[in-house]
Amino acid sequence: MLFDSHCHLNSDKFDENDILEMIHTARDHNVVQILVPGYDMDSSQRAVELADDWQGLYAAVGIHPNDANGATEEMYQKLRDWAQLPHVVAIGEIGLDYHWDTTPKEVQFEVFRRQIRLAKEVKLPIVIHDREAHADIVQVLREEGAKEIGGIMHCFSGSWEMAKECMDMNFMISFGGPVTYKNAKRPQEVASKVPLDYLLVETDSPYLTPEPHRGKPNQPLYVRHVAEKIAELRGMEFEEICRITSENAERIFNVRNPFVSL
Repeated sequence: MLFDSHCHLNSDKFDENDILEMIHTARDHNVVQILVPGYDMDSSQRAVELADDWQGLYAAVGIHPNDANGATEEMYQKLRDWAQLPHVVAIGEIGLDYHWDTTPKEVQFEVFRRQIRLAKEVKLPIVIHDREAHADIVQVLREEGAKEIGGIMHCFSGSWEMAKECMDMNFMISFGGPVTYKNAKRPQEVASKVPLDYLLVETDSPYLTPEPHRGKPNQPLYVRHVAEKIAELRGMEFEEICRITSENAERIFNVRNPFVSL
């Protein structure tokens, strides 16, 4: 069985029929657990609703750096309230994004730091969005003592040296569709080296669709291609990568597979 550790079923690109079909198709192919991360207040609310409606779906709630303008105390309190719900298992996705010039860096830093502190308060791991901000991400995580709660480096694109620093702070390293791309030498190098107990797989659906479906909208079913590529890179059986990454996700999110009898 597989755990898609980052999938935006709460995206406005999907309607209810899309979501229903994708979940059933994924489950037919043993992708049975999915983390749905928020990126603003509306998407966080939707993640919570999906996690309430579907066994095996879990929510993360948070404010993405590209949506950090206008963050208020009321929003932080709402995140705090959601964090008490049983199917909310992380704060995220949060972090820094220097690719899009939509939010001043000082605002991104403030909102990122506030949410790390909130996560420490509610004792949940954090899901990190890092786009072209590697050094600053590591610095903020260190300064804020994020090692206390740990979390996930979502769709990791940094170096092996950065991966080691993140793992030293109790962060798992998650790989998505880009690890399947022909010229993705750095993600493939890191994916082949990460210790197995720090390894996760994801889709980031509807984005970053893996080969051989690149160019189409991503969906949770396609996490299988990510796991297959990592198994190939490491010279391991696909089923073993499925088992290991699912157990890792269950451990960091403190959940258990509802489809497996104890």
